[in-house]
Amino acid sequence: MPETDIAVSRRICHARIVHRVVIADGWVPSTELEAGQLTGIATVERLGAKSSGELRGRLTDAAGVILYHEVAIDASLIAEMTRCRAIVRCGAGVDNVDTQTAGERGIVVCNIPDYGIDEVADHALGLALACNRGLMLVERGIRRSLTPWDMRAVEPVFRLSGATFGIVGLGNIGSAVARRAQGLGLRVVAHDPFAPVGRDKVLGVSLLPLNRLLEQSDFVSLHTPLTGETRRLIDAEALGHMKKTAILINTSRGPVVDADALVAALLSRSIAGAGIDVLDQEPASEDSKLVRLWQEDRQPPLNLILTPHTAWYSVEAIDELRSKSGAEMARILRGERPLNVVNYPYLKPRG
Repeated sequence: MPETDIAVSRRICHARIVHRVVIADGWVPSTELEAGQLTGIATVERLGAKSSGELRGRLTDAAGVILYHEVAIDASLIAEMTRCRAIVRCGAGVDNVDTQTAGERGIVVCNIPDYGIDEVADHALGLALACNRGLMLVERGIRRSLTPWDMRAVEPVFRLSGATFGIVGLGNIGSAVARRAQGLGLRVVAHDPFAPVGRDKVLGVSLLPLNRLLEQSDFVSLHTPLTGETRRLIDAEALGHMKKTAILINTSRGPVVDADALVAALLSRSIAGAGIDVLDQEPASEDSKLVRLWQEDRQPPLNLILTPHTAWYSVEAIDELRSKSGAEMARILRGERPLNVVNYPYLKPRG
C-alpha cells in the first residue's frame, strides 16, 4: 500500500532527528515541554540523576544536556561528553557547571536568567514581611501555651513604611524586589558594582558601597550570583556592620552567606532575624548548624525562617523554565545564536 501523507511526514520527521538530548536531573514528570521545543531536532530522555556519579557513562553520545541544580557537571563528566554541543542550565546560577572546561571543549553553556523573577521577588518580600511582623516567631512561641495573647508575644515590631530596604545585586530579580519594596513605602538602597549604568536612576534607588548599605538597612536582601567574589560575601565582618534590629534575607545562593557566622549572629542577637531559602548543602542536612538552630524548640524562639529552595517555584514558572530551556537547546542544535551564553570567555571552536 502507498504511504499516506501522515506516514510520509512522520518518516521524514523521524529521519531528521539526529541528536540525543538528556535532562540530567530534576523532578520533571515528563519530557513533553522540552520535546515540544525540539521536535524534528532531537529525542529527549529524562535521566533523573540524584548525584553526579549516576551520570557516569550516560552522557557520552548526548548532543545536549539540560540540567537543574541537583547534580554538577564537572571536568571529569565533560571529558566523557564527546558529542556534546550544549549544556543548558535550568535556572540562573551556573555554579554547578564547570563553564571553563566546557568552553575549552567547544561546549556552549547557557542559563535561563529570566524565569521565575516574580516568584523569587515575591518570596523575598514574603520572608521580609514574615520576619518583620514576627509571624513564625509568635506562632512558635505561643502555640501550646496560648500566652501571652497580646503584643508581648512578638514585640518589638517596627513600622515597615519608611524603613530602609537594602538589595545586594540589582539584576532582574533585585530590580523586581526594589519595585515591590517601594510599593510598600520602603526606602530602597542597593549595592551592585556591575549594575548597568543608569539602572539605579530608572528604579529610583541609591547605590551604596556594601558596608554603608549594611549599616543603613533595616532589611538586607541578597540577589547576587555565586562567584569567587560573592562566596561568603556576608561573613562575620559583614554581619557585624548590620543593625541589631535588621533582618537578613537570602534567596540567591547558600554559600553567599557564611552560615556559621549567621548562626553566631542570631544567637548573640546581633541581628534581629533571617529568612533563608538557600543553603550551602541541599537537600538540607542535620549536620548544618543553621538547620539545627532552626529545628531547636527553644524559648524564646529565634526569628529564623527556612524554606526549602522554593522561592523560584510556581506552576507557571516551571512551565516557563522548561519551555525556555528546550527552546535554547533547539537554537543551538539548529546552529542559531543562543540567547544566554555564560561561557563566552572560554568558548573555543569545536574540533
